[in-house]
Amino acid sequence: MSDRQTDALGRLWPAYGLDVPDGPVVPVDLADLFGRRAPVVLEIGSGMGDSTAAMAAADPDRDYLAVEVHTPGIANLLDLVERGGLRNVRVAEGDALSLVKGLPQGVLDAVHIFFPDPWPKTRHHKRRIIQPAHVALLRSRLRPGGTLHCATDWAEYAESMRETLEADPGLVDTYGGFAPRPAHRPVTKFERRAITAGRPVADLIYRRR
Repeated sequence: MSDRQTDALGRLWPAYGLDVPDGPVVPVDLADLFGRRAPVVLEIGSGMGDSTAAMAAADPDRDYLAVEVHTPGIANLLDLVERGGLRNVRVAEGDALSLVKGLPQGVLDAVHIFFPDPWPKTRHHKRRIIQPAHVALLRSRLRPGGTLHCATDWAEYAESMRETLEADPGLVDTYGGFAPRPAHRPVTKFERRAITAGRPVADLIYRRR
């Protein structure tokens, strides 16, 4: 990590960070975590945090909980939170599914999963975040009408995502297929590289019944 990131992690983690422990599920009180009651967006795999910070800055009436395992990304997001004066962002470190299991049902306004690891080899598909059991868990934590928004630049994974989401009886496809690119999702360096390499980006936006 850079000196700036190391400094941000050391200073800001106590105020903005949440450890997701291994082992038994630990309940998470979102009102206590954010210090207010507001709609909450869960972002799984926030990377370096650029998208999270930009969306939170443009959407101050909702709270953003980002979960990531990459320490430099966590530190970078904390730095962006401080520089942007963002009060509506918290950063969790650990397994996203363990975190979700600790949330009450129906508590989330939206779940964002942008560019998750595609695990392209067939023998690794079981590691993908978008699979039936995981989707059912995520859907259960959404409020009725809440949205599950996924994006990927891996064509085969996009089709797999669509099939899995379409098969969940509690979700409704808001666009009848792949969604037009929403303006609220910032273009990241990763996405620009994908487009330059000729990999089109697919968005899928489903709503809980």
